This record gives sequence, structure tokens and C-alpha cells, in this order.
Amino acid sequence: MPTPAQDRSPAAPPLPPALAVPSVPVPAVNAPAAPAVPSAPPAPSVPPAPVVRSVPVPGGPPRSLVRRLLPPLGVFGAIASAWTYVGLVDPNETGHYPVCPLYWLTGLHCPACGGLRSAYAVAHGDPVTALGANALAVAGYAVFAVVWMVWVVRAGKGLPVRITLAPLWWWALGGVILLFTVIRNLPFGSSLAP
Repeated sequence: MPTPAQDRSPAAPPLPPALAVPSVPVPAVNAPAAPAVPSAPPAPSVPPAPVVRSVPVPGGPPRSLVRRLLPPLGVFGAIASAWTYVGLVDPNETGHYPVCPLYWLTGLHCPACGGLRSAYAVAHGDPVTALGANALAVAGYAVFAVVWMVWVVRAGKGLPVRITLAPLWWWALGGVILLFTVIRNLPFGSSLAP
């Protein structure tokens, strides 16, 4: 007959901790709710102290004089090369430049008709002929020269150049161009035609 020590079956080895099932407390059914404890009012929020940062200038660090003058000088170079070409190739001779499409189709002069001939006359130092070819273009050349000089001076000083016109000025400019176009195509305005 086996002894009581021998009658026992071996005990199961314990489970590793990864496979062990944690014990979860089960809430009691119909348990009384805990009384609500009034919370303290929130402390007033204090805005953080302002942080002083250096704000970068919209153009980055100051540019050298040469870099500031590069855009207006580049525009001057492009305009000067175009004027040189017009000064060397006479627009009064046919075949060098295309014909104005409006004049070709309708026989009417657009506001730019005669502009190349006026530029040729200005390049050769003949302002009277230039005004006869296209007075509005000559006025445009003068306005462009003034705006360009303002641009150069302001760029040299490191100041931005912003040319803003009120809508009234744009309407006035459009009205002048329209009036010039109409008058130069009428019999009494033939002196304004090229």
C-alpha cells in the first residue's frame, strides 16, 4: 500500500509571468456612489511674459550697393539695347518691323502706331519728328525715364520702390489713351497720326 507521501500527484509548475492572468477587481453591484467633493476654483491664468525676438527684415540682410542697383541697371541695359536696335534699323523703311495688326485690318491707327518711328527720332535727337510720329509715346518715354531715375536713387539708398496709383489715375490714363486714339483717327486730328 502506498504511503500518503507517495499517493500525492506532482504539482503543476507555476506559469511564467507573461502568461499569468492579472486579477481584476470587480466593482460591487449597487455600491453607494462616493460623495462629490467640490473642487477649488481654477487659478487665474497668467499670460507668459513676451519674448523679444529679432524679426528678420523682409529682404534678408542688407544687400550691397551693387546688388541693389542690379535690377534697375538690368532694365536699363534691356531698354538701351532695344533703343540701339531701333536707332540702327530705321522703322521708316518697310520690311524691318511687322505692321500694326489694327492698322493692317482696319486702316485705323492704334495708340502705339508710330511709336517705333518716334523712338527712332528720339534716338537721333529729333524731338519734333518724334512728337509728330506719336506724341503719347514720347510722353511715355519721359515718364519712364523719371520713374527709372527714382528707382535708381531709392535702390541706391536701400529703400523699396512701390508705385501705387489710385483707381482714378488708371481710369484717367485709360481715358487719355482712348481720347488720343479717337482724335488721331479723325480728320481734324491728322497731325497726331504718324
